Amino acid sequence: MPRIRCERCLRPQSHCLCHLIPCLPSRSRVLILQHPDEVGHALNTARFAALGLANAQLEVGETFPELERWLDPAYRACLLFPGETAQTLPLRATADDDRPLLLVVPDGTWRKARKLLYLNPLLSTLPCVSLPAGLNSRYRLRKAPGEGALATLEAIVAALELQEAPQRYDALLRPFEALIEGQIAAMGEEIFRRNHSGSVTSKEEP
Repeated sequence: MPRIRCERCLRPQSHCLCHLIPCLPSRSRVLILQHPDEVGHALNTARFAALGLANAQLEVGETFPELERWLDPAYRACLLFPGETAQTLPLRATADDDRPLLLVVPDGTWRKARKLLYLNPLLSTLPCVSLPAGLNSRYRLRKAPGEGALATLEAIVAALELQEAPQRYDALLRPFEALIEGQIAAMGEEIFRRNHSGSVTSKEEP
């Protein structure tokens, strides 16, 4: 018999994390485009961001016909994705444009995130923004594909804290950290130390 799960956080009811999810305001808006393969993943961190931010939206799919409608002109839309032309956050308002940011965040592995960009050409027309080098993930369960690889939730928290300093968003990480601790407890400390100790880890990028 399948375990009963919480319909909000999608965790098993016995391991519901809703009590750890805050409801934080932000001047910037966050639009998360999640690849369908991530929905049922045990470490689905993007959902925590969507639940914990009052000004966030999570959409699941590979193609997004309504994407143009979601790019609210009250915001400066940009794509949180690294690249040669990406500007490092924070972005300052100008005399001509003081609108807050709309951060469009693809959620999936690098390969799946690139597929989302390929299948949704409108994304390629958005200016890219990126995080500063040297950020480390708290994702202790998977080896990172490279330096600075963060879970989607971590990337969103870092982006908002850079853009909206001194406002803090680390409260969003509480269910994420509890989820990791629960996974470690389930596998046992000895297995965790043998397989993961000393590694910087990540699953979802950016």
